[in-house]
Amino acid sequence: MSVDLAAPPRLGGRLAALSVGQVISWGILYYALIVASPAIATDTGWPVTLVTLSFSASLIVSAAAGVFVGRWLDGRGPRLIMTVGSIVGPLGLAIVALAPNLAVFTAGWMVAGVGQSAVLYQAAFTVIARRHGARRRGAMTILTLAGGLASTVFAPVVAGLLTVTDWRTTFLILAGTLLVTTAPLHWFSLEARWAHTHEHSDSEKAHTVSAVVRTRRFWMLELSMLTLAAALFSVTLALIPLFTEKGLSYELAAWALGLLGAGQVIGRLVYIVIPHTAAPWIALAVTAALSVVFLALLAVVPGPPWLLIVIGIAAGAVRGAQTLVQGSAVADRWGVHNYGAINGVFAAPITLVGAFGPALGPLLAVATGSYTAMALIAAALAAVSLVLARFS
Repeated sequence: MSVDLAAPPRLGGRLAALSVGQVISWGILYYALIVASPAIATDTGWPVTLVTLSFSASLIVSAAAGVFVGRWLDGRGPRLIMTVGSIVGPLGLAIVALAPNLAVFTAGWMVAGVGQSAVLYQAAFTVIARRHGARRRGAMTILTLAGGLASTVFAPVVAGLLTVTDWRTTFLILAGTLLVTTAPLHWFSLEARWAHTHEHSDSEKAHTVSAVVRTRRFWMLELSMLTLAAALFSVTLALIPLFTEKGLSYELAAWALGLLGAGQVIGRLVYIVIPHTAAPWIALAVTAALSVVFLALLAVVPGPPWLLIVIGIAAGAVRGAQTLVQGSAVADRWGVHNYGAINGVFAAPITLVGAFGPALGPLLAVATGSYTAMALIAAALAAVSLVLARFS
């Protein structure tokens, strides 16, 4: 059964359902492990680094599976694939919770990664691009604002559960919660199949994946977004050691990291009010240029603490805008036809960067001798992104 895309009263409800699904999915499939990893390592004796790498395996699987999911979303609609993702994700978490050893624990996260590919931003952006068309930027902003609440909601929930029960029971509770909330949300609010519409047929050419990936423009966009993501992940995820190196206490640096998250919300709000009539590469170039400025400032400014925190919030705002720039990049250049398939290929390498994001900053800091030098390298990467953006 196709759904009438021209039914305004239902668009708001469907977007709300998709957004709620993002809060729950991100909170349970992504942030829960970040909060619980110390408790898991303490209970099992597994090194916390290996626990984190097991989670990274889920993001690697998600990147690979996302290519298939994107093609499915384009051709068959979102209801079935996203509902299946809402079932596979909890199955993976149940395996994680019952894992007798690290190998099974990792396998559980890899199963969960298949679920991630079908329920997190990449899939949701495809739904929005197909459903909302030219109105997609506002809808994407609402969706990512909701997704940004996931850590705010679920970090204390997971921490609270860990105070009253063990991590295995916690993950079983989270798996059950994910299943009973997101599976019905996706099944009853998403389109079974895309309605036939000619809304974009006169203004947009239907680009194929094979044609797009053979163009220089695609690879310039890919490389620009990759270097920008690497730069932002390196510094923002290593903000605590960077700030403690500059003399801030651990507690104050942790607060600064939390405020950086608030900055991401600000960046997404600013992105939506900026006019988007300019060429698509300009949004990416502006984001990269701001990244150069704020990452360099984080490297060279010694203090005082309040100034470092303000710069950190600004860097968080840039990272928040980068999420939306990435989500709209394919549609802005090649339209919404085959968006899922093209975006699946485009987003896979960036997802891999995200998988190893927490390790990038420390690795660069070890290689260069300080987190300050790491931030300078990240600023240089953002400068490379700025140059490449002009050709995207």
